[in-house]
Amino acid sequence: MARTIAFREALREAMSEEMRRDDRVFLMGEEVAEYNGAYKVSQGMLAEFGPKRIIDTPIAELGFTGIAVGAAQNGLRPIVEFMTWNFAVLALDQILNTASKMLAMSGGQIGCPIVFRGPNGSAGQLGAQHSTAFESYYANIPGIKVISPSNPYDAKGLMKAAIRDEDPVMFMESEVMYGDKGEVPEEEYIIEIGKADIKKPGNDVTIVSYNKMMKVALGAAAELEKEGISAEVIDLRTIRPLDWFTILESVKKTNRLVIVEEQWPMCSVSSEIAYRIQKEGFDYLDAPIRRLTAADAPLHYAANLVEAALPSVDKTVRLVKEVMYTRK
Repeated sequence: MARTIAFREALREAMSEEMRRDDRVFLMGEEVAEYNGAYKVSQGMLAEFGPKRIIDTPIAELGFTGIAVGAAQNGLRPIVEFMTWNFAVLALDQILNTASKMLAMSGGQIGCPIVFRGPNGSAGQLGAQHSTAFESYYANIPGIKVISPSNPYDAKGLMKAAIRDEDPVMFMESEVMYGDKGEVPEEEYIIEIGKADIKKPGNDVTIVSYNKMMKVALGAAAELEKEGISAEVIDLRTIRPLDWFTILESVKKTNRLVIVEEQWPMCSVSSEIAYRIQKEGFDYLDAPIRRLTAADAPLHYAANLVEAALPSVDKTVRLVKEVMYTRK
């Protein structure tokens, strides 16, 4: 039986269920304990699990990330909350040079089962230093996995999979989605990492997106439907490993592909998808692959500039019509 819960509740349920199942799992980060989490994702967890498993840290990302990586390499399974992924760049040395590489450097003897999680990307008028989308940054690192869900159901199932995974996992959330509600089953379930999901079937064009840009993709599909254009919408859910095969199978049917993402355009997720599909599916394409990204510039504070810089339903609809040039 399913019930409707918020995105933050889905994450909390996933972490709590895994902590009850496995006493090696613990959560650490800034304000996760006494304050119940900066975004209330960990609300009530200190009362249940105590201060040895729900651990408040100083404002020192490199320091507490190093502690967590060391704990993971010694048999524990940490969950590290970053107040925002913008702050995680301070800990990149531990993520890039230790967590992602230790299995290879040790000849398979020492793994690093750890989850790094927190809000990612823009969240309104937060200014340039707090508005970067980091999926492609971390997807470029061998040895780690990158997850970026768009709804509570996927968030819970993928978080449980991430905690059980033997590799480091970057779990990208969104500050503006924590209150979003959706149906989540009461019974336990896990979603396999690395599998995209077709959120809306269609026949005329494939629209691919992930995280909060799925709202843009689905909104555009609804508008296009009014004009007789049937869009198939695919939610990547996982950025690395990338399920490009599901996209390819869709393009074989629709013959057109539009990618919508919040990343900057250079070396982005859409860049990799476009390469893969043109390489493996060139003969199925009836139009060039097109993409809609954030502007190639820092995201400014002014509301009108935020709106101009990010993808929108209207921009997506216009782009789809461009690839549907056989239609009026």
